[in-house]
Amino acid sequence: MSIASEPLPIVFAALTFALAGFIKGVIGLGLPTVSMGLLTVVMAPAEAASLLIVPSFITNVWQLMAGPRCVALGRRLWPMLAGIVLGTLAGAGFMRADKAGQAAVALGVALITYAVLGLTAVRFSVSPTAERWLAPMIGAVTGSITAATGVFVIPAVPYLGALGFAKEDLIPALGLSFTVSTVALAAALAESGTFQGSTIGASVLALAPALLGMVVGGRVRGRVSEKVFRRCFFLGLLALGGDLASRALI
Repeated sequence: MSIASEPLPIVFAALTFALAGFIKGVIGLGLPTVSMGLLTVVMAPAEAASLLIVPSFITNVWQLMAGPRCVALGRRLWPMLAGIVLGTLAGAGFMRADKAGQAAVALGVALITYAVLGLTAVRFSVSPTAERWLAPMIGAVTGSITAATGVFVIPAVPYLGALGFAKEDLIPALGLSFTVSTVALAAALAESGTFQGSTIGASVLALAPALLGMVVGGRVRGRVSEKVFRRCFFLGLLALGGDLASRALI
């Protein structure tokens, strides 16, 4: 992997994962979103996505285990999860080197969309009847966006929020969705030849700063206003997404 012998990207990546872990520790999400948004400033989207695999998998399994009803959640969400896997694998290769510019634009648009939804606090509602046919479609779209950008929050996160989960179930539901997305993304990147060898080693090394940041963020949670922190988070994503999209289009 190209960053392995370049000190600046290595330091930048470590700081990025520490920050992303901190944000996840405070509000329960944001690690892949922040990681992809910042890492693509210094490396190709496919390299950035490969780096986040191990930190994303471990931290999301941790989040998934926070809930007592994992099996019940899996039974309810499996149509969406299956769609995520199929959509991601179908899009394998979207982040190839020859499509790096397009992937950067797609990532910028995804970040902007997510930020706008977060800032406007838009709330959706999905009925049990609609859930049956909507779930696989949401999964497939999420998978396609994951394959193109490395970010797996759109439209899965708004959709899960619209299902009416209690907070103690929503957090592990998000963890389950993110875990499946991470595994599917790893498979897609491996198929395209990006996630292998030294890339896996670099991703393992990225786990330490991510976990450190997550622990610190967990300790800070409750001492700061989550509402204010979330607003700052989404404003940052909006600016970052706009910068990525505009630079890639120039």
